[in-house]
Amino acid sequence: MSKKVPIVVLTLVCLSISAFGQQELYDKANALFKAGAYTEAIKTYRNSDFVQAMPKERRGEIFYKTAEAYRLIGQTRQAEIYYEKAEEKGFNTPEFYLNYANTLLSNENYEKAKSNFEEYKKLKPNSPIANVGIQSVELAQKLKQAPTSYVIDPLPFINGKTNDFSPAIIPSEPQKLFFSSSRITSTGINIHYATGEEFSDIFVSELDKREKWIAPKPVPGINSDVEEATCTFNQDGSEVYFSRARIAKRKQMGCEIYMAKKEGDRYGNPILIPIAADSVVVTHPSLSADGRTLYFASNLSGGIGGLDIWKVTRDSDKGEWGKPQNLGAEINTIGNEAFPYIHPDGTLYFASNGRPGMGGYDIFLSKQKGNGYVVENMGYPINSSSDDFGITFLPGKETGYFTSRRPGGKGEDDVYMFHLPPIAINISGTIVDSKSKKPLDGSIVKMLGNDGTTVNTQTGADGFFKFMMKPNTDYIVISTRKGYLNGKYKVSTFDIKGSKEYTYNVEMTSYEKPVEVPNIFYDFNKWELKPESTAALDMLIETLNDNPSIIIELGSHTDSRGGLEYNYKLSQNRAQAAVDYLIEKGIPIERLRAKGYASSAPKIVDEQIAKQYPFLTIGTVLNDQNIAILDSDEKKDIAHQLNRRTEFKVISTTYVSKE
Repeated sequence: MSKKVPIVVLTLVCLSISAFGQQELYDKANALFKAGAYTEAIKTYRNSDFVQAMPKERRGEIFYKTAEAYRLIGQTRQAEIYYEKAEEKGFNTPEFYLNYANTLLSNENYEKAKSNFEEYKKLKPNSPIANVGIQSVELAQKLKQAPTSYVIDPLPFINGKTNDFSPAIIPSEPQKLFFSSSRITSTGINIHYATGEEFSDIFVSELDKREKWIAPKPVPGINSDVEEATCTFNQDGSEVYFSRARIAKRKQMGCEIYMAKKEGDRYGNPILIPIAADSVVVTHPSLSADGRTLYFASNLSGGIGGLDIWKVTRDSDKGEWGKPQNLGAEINTIGNEAFPYIHPDGTLYFASNGRPGMGGYDIFLSKQKGNGYVVENMGYPINSSSDDFGITFLPGKETGYFTSRRPGGKGEDDVYMFHLPPIAINISGTIVDSKSKKPLDGSIVKMLGNDGTTVNTQTGADGFFKFMMKPNTDYIVISTRKGYLNGKYKVSTFDIKGSKEYTYNVEMTSYEKPVEVPNIFYDFNKWELKPESTAALDMLIETLNDNPSIIIELGSHTDSRGGLEYNYKLSQNRAQAAVDYLIEKGIPIERLRAKGYASSAPKIVDEQIAKQYPFLTIGTVLNDQNIAILDSDEKKDIAHQLNRRTEFKVISTTYVSKE
């Protein structure tokens, strides 16, 4: 007998589906989708006979809902395919552009993601979500190009092919790792309609003597035939708090937080923490170190977005919990904030998809500042283009665990370990002569930190020095050498996220010869300082403050043009005007002398002047005789200009302040 099916029979089947079954299948798929049974909904939406039987004008909607179901279970590659199909069918609601854009962001298709965020903004110009999305496209690329120093390692002996997430530790037993998992060894009796996997349970693994993870086992006493996940412990592990969710008849019944006390090798009967009605989502608990504040995520009424971060407090670690308090708009957004973790130092970590990020959920940290919070994205590689959430830290270390759905994992959600290598911040450089730029051996180099640390060294023939610095500290590097003004350099290690090498040449100026103070200006034939002269004199004040034992003579020089007696008076008054300014700014009068030289000490051409003006020879004294032989008026004017100057010279190094 032939196994070939007659074409007329196939036609009748298609007609049957078209006429009698399409609405029923459509209603079934939508009901599954609405109930959060996304994997089941996908099976119906992807039924090829069903799709073909639907009117062409409705196929775009079917593809869109298929894409949405894939997006909501974190399968963004599949979601992108079906968004494209929906787009080809002309489906173009505002929500389509927004969700398609977020999927493209997660898939690192940045240009196309930005385009779709912009399309959404055209349709919803007053929505802040569009701006967050556009900012995310730019931020994601920026963060990936400037990674933090965190090192990320997968945990292959912990992770399986199913979802493994929400790591937690007991502070007093950091060698144990607790996490949630939907692996087949869980005790749940049903399949989770959203993920298509077993109901999750809380498991524990432990490092053995060889620092190897042993096979994970369910935590005895708290797992049941419904879903348990995301636990937190008090300091000694005598109490555990965890989420429990129930699903009945494909309807989400909300989540609740339970507490159980340890009884020997297991936990006793869980006790409900009465925070809200059982139809409300109350999940992802995190207990503060003192046991008096419980943070959690919830869609309680009065919130800002979908899920918000809330807290309840009590007067003692055994007292009754108070009323829920929303952490406010500085933490929560119109998106979702979830998986809070309160660090013993008071820093709150949480996951959010309502802030600019790399895609999906990103992990943020927030620190209290005054009465508010300062929130910061943890950056790449902690965050990725996929969902990243559920972070926890080992006691006293910048090391811990978190969850990520990033590509390359063993399953869907996987647990990763992170650590921050020791930060090495160094400063090195060479002490050089400010004019010759040659190294100065025998210089004493001292580094002072605002934390009270002081270290010093002496340079060799190469003038080289090097110091190690601490994070979050301000430093001053000071160099001293006989016959030289002190050198100084300021450096700060605040906001340094990783290892860094500072390199800086510290210039020291010899005072064996007069030192010119550039950019001191006077009006023609006047001695009042012009306003633009103050910047140079302020630098001289800094030099005097850096060299508190020196006494200086401030000398003013004119060129040879004009009467000699007049030039002496003019230069003396100009020198005194500069000294008066320094005294007004707080320099003791005992440290200052004013002297007018008129044209009695013409400038001598040095290497620096000869390099700037090649027509002048090193060692030439710019007196009237040598200026007269220059071959142009322009060159003569330059020579006269070089003679018009203000200089200081150190006449003593024995000043002692009377204060």
